[in-house]
Amino acid sequence: MPPLTLNPGKLSLAQLRRLWEAPCSVVLDPAARPPVDAAAATIGEVIASDRVVYGVNTGFGLLARTHIGAERLAELQRALVLSHSAGTGSLLPEEIVRLTMLLKIASLARGHSGVRFVVIEALARLLDAGVVPCIPSQGSVGASGDLAPLAHLAGVLIGEGHARVGEATLPATEALRHAGLAPLTLGPKEGLALLNGTQVSTALALAASFATERAMAGAFVAGALSVDACLGSDTPFDERIQALRGHPGQGDAARIYRELLAGSAIRASHRDCPRVQDPYSLRCQPQVMGACLISSAGPPMCC
Repeated sequence: MPPLTLNPGKLSLAQLRRLWEAPCSVVLDPAARPPVDAAAATIGEVIASDRVVYGVNTGFGLLARTHIGAERLAELQRALVLSHSAGTGSLLPEEIVRLTMLLKIASLARGHSGVRFVVIEALARLLDAGVVPCIPSQGSVGASGDLAPLAHLAGVLIGEGHARVGEATLPATEALRHAGLAPLTLGPKEGLALLNGTQVSTALALAASFATERAMAGAFVAGALSVDACLGSDTPFDERIQALRGHPGQGDAARIYRELLAGSAIRASHRDCPRVQDPYSLRCQPQVMGACLISSAGPPMCC
């Protein structure tokens, strides 16, 4: 299967659906790197000039006014990830975690988060190697995003926590080795960038949407089969009727039924029957074969 080529800012539902359905490798468009490198350089300039910028060289929340010295910035980012890795409950399904990873890659690769490209590459390498971080499904807090779940994702990058590889659950360091990686030392702002966001919530919403699409597709097919089985008419699905009705959703559904019923030999067999309501009488088209109901009130009727 060809890799999924990701062009940041242009992520499509088809790409997301593909990764939800099955694991696949991810390749970043080369044009993504210059903006990422430029944003990381900006963070470097902030540190070099000793400017105070929230999340870069300050504490968080109530400690936002506390300046953190350059020698402790890596410790700050690591502590941020570990302090928020407090989820509980059953693990999120692997397809949800894959979607989360792709969404996080797409977000960071736009070049507005100030992370180094190596962080994005590491996430892509995990996807390629089938390494799925273990993310508990409960415990997120705050309005800044999916902090606890994303902390568990970031934890694997720094060698903390666990990840699934196939049927096995491995310590993060072993899972990283499986992907040919070593634990990252996060640079200024990188822990914050990994934790902030709603990628987990978005992944859950996407999965629900994709599952609904499958259910709807099955319902449409069952409906079309039912029309044919009952020797029903496709006239109610006429585009002109839908235009008069004026409901876009109903019009879309009617179009799908027209496409599914197009060329139906069953429909053609009773198209000229004089009955104006379904089901049609076998007396109209004796050549039509199908199950019939025998009623004492009249002749056999198609069911």
